[in-house]
Amino acid sequence: MTSAEKLGFYATPPHQCSYLSENEAITLFADPDFPKNMRLYSALMNYGFRRSGAHLYIPKCENCSACISIRIPVNDFTPSRIQKRILNKNSDLGLTEKPAEFNQRHYELYKRYLASRHPGGGMDNPSPEAYMEFLTAKWSETIFFELTHNQQILAIAVTDVLDDSLSAVYTFYDPNFANRSLGKFSILFQILQAQILERKWLYLGYWIDNCRKMQYKSEFKPQELFFDGAWHYRP
Repeated sequence: MTSAEKLGFYATPPHQCSYLSENEAITLFADPDFPKNMRLYSALMNYGFRRSGAHLYIPKCENCSACISIRIPVNDFTPSRIQKRILNKNSDLGLTEKPAEFNQRHYELYKRYLASRHPGGGMDNPSPEAYMEFLTAKWSETIFFELTHNQQILAIAVTDVLDDSLSAVYTFYDPNFANRSLGKFSILFQILQAQILERKWLYLGYWIDNCRKMQYKSEFKPQELFFDGAWHYRP
């Protein structure tokens, strides 16, 4: 029996959906006490799971299947005209790989980003411990890609390196530079990093068709969507 076969799963009680506020959500978590490693992580990602901190989870709502795992087959990807403009706009940025460790400048940028994107929502003043617990896990191979301009940090793209893919965990950026489309740019350079590292896919988390905040994910094509127990290619 393999480690994955011994792994237990636990469902949360119904709670308000973070994306479709009129719906109730249920989340299925892999046993938090089960020892995890990159092999198990990679296997679960292939079945639509996602990492948040040290937890691996998947939505398992009773009357809704709107959350669909999405990944980009990086060797098939060709940037659109708009995406080429985004790449050109940000060609002056420096890119540095940083270890998944606490960095005060990263932390201050994260707080400014949350204060801009989620004001008054309970997320906009995280402690250093909560910040690191959300983005990292001891068993995960995680990189903080730092984007800079004239020594100023504009964005951090938190990326996991899996056996056959990369996972775009979270990106936060300076709200004063929103005109650079740094969120979309981070996906574009992570696709490039996946190609360089000879990975097959870049995972983008979950996509919901009628959720405005997630529409940007549908712009990266071709893509693969996980539903009905299998990945489906969408050109």
